[in-house]
Order: sequence, then structure tokens, then C-alpha cells
Amino acid sequence: MATNPTFTISDLAREFDLTTRAIRFYEDMGLLQPQREGPGGRNRVYTSRDRTRLKLTLRAKRLGLSLTEARDIIDMYDSPRDTGPQLRKFLTVLADHRRQLEEQMADLMANLDEVKTHEKEARALLSRVEKSPKA
Repeated sequence: MATNPTFTISDLAREFDLTTRAIRFYEDMGLLQPQREGPGGRNRVYTSRDRTRLKLTLRAKRLGLSLTEARDIIDMYDSPRDTGPQLRKFLTVLADHRRQLEEQMADLMANLDEVKTHEKEARALLSRVEKSPKA
């Protein structure tokens, strides 16, 4: 009979290039729920489910979702309910996040245009200063 693989906090930290402190933080946020073993339950034992949840959490972070949004979405997939509402919720979160990113991009583009204008003006002024006769 095959046993399900388990992982230590160090295993996951190495695999995902994280600190053990970051993994404990994800645990505190309710994203991971390791079993406890050893004296006083000091040793964390992570299952394949925890590993998958960590992987999904990091993917959500790369998308720019908050940890709360990530947890809500990941928790939906853990429940045995119909996937329709889960996918609608995921699409809503993604659409909101896309709108946020588009607004940030518009702000950045406006800022970039302003920088370009100031550069052009500064170059023109510098050109005039360098061409004018020195007193």
C-alpha cells in the first residue's frame, strides 16, 4: 500500500526558494495546515495538499492577488461544491485585478509621458545654454 508523500518545512522552503519564516506566515494566514508531530507537536509535516496549496499561493502572488484573495480562491477548490460558483468567483477576482493593473499601467504611462516631456525640455535648455557665449 503506497503512502502519501509528506514534506518538512525545509523541504518546501528549498523547493520553492522560500524562507521557513515565509512558510510559517502562510500557515498563520490559513493557507497551509500542516500536521504536527514530535515532542510537543513542534515538527510540521506537510502533505501533498499543502504543497499544492503553497504552489497555488505563489502563483496567485505572481498574479498580484492578495493572500486573502488567494486563500478564498484556493479554499473554494478544496470544497466539494459545484465548480460553477467557484469559477465565477475566480473570474470576478481576476477581472477586478485586471482592472487594477490597467489603472496602474495608465498611471505609469502618464508618468512616463511627463518624464519624457521634462527630458525634452531639459535637453532643449541645455542645448541653448551650451550654444550661448560665455560671459
